[in-house]
Amino acid sequence: MESFSSKDMAMKAQKKILSHMASKSMVQMLIDDTSSEILDELYRISKEHSGNRTEAQKVVVKVGVLFRHNRFSKEELSLAQDFKKKLHQGVMTTISFQEVEFTFDKAVMMELLTDCRDILLKLVEKHLTPKSFGRIRHVFNHYSDPDLLTNLYTPGGPLWPNLTKICNGLNKLVEEGKL
Repeated sequence: MESFSSKDMAMKAQKKILSHMASKSMVQMLIDDTSSEILDELYRISKEHSGNRTEAQKVVVKVGVLFRHNRFSKEELSLAQDFKKKLHQGVMTTISFQEVEFTFDKAVMMELLTDCRDILLKLVEKHLTPKSFGRIRHVFNHYSDPDLLTNLYTPGGPLWPNLTKICNGLNKLVEEGKL
């Protein structure tokens, strides 16, 4: 079985960004254990769907790096609240679609992901480069791919166990008040 850890990938990303100052404790500050487990499952889904290990790792690292960003003006903080609400709605919908089999609506999930992407792009437009914008688009477009979503939400399908683990982690984060 292949060994992949989002914590390890986040560590590599932080090393690249922070050069010699990256440390294991810094990764812990960026990604908690539950979030790390969710990112690991997202990696497995991406790898299974795309068949491309490198692409899957890049997508997960981008999600992890984008996960925590907090240098915003008052106006941007308002957008951040909008993003948080939309993300929470997406999380609750993700969980609901998984818990109640055959309720999955691809169009609803794609719209939620697109809305999250658009709010996030507005939020960070003054902080990130065009290349980073492209990365955000890439991540959201990757996970809103209709074929990936259909495969993910097929009960008994190859990605169903990954979705179950993700939803268990999301439930935990919701219960802890983190989402």
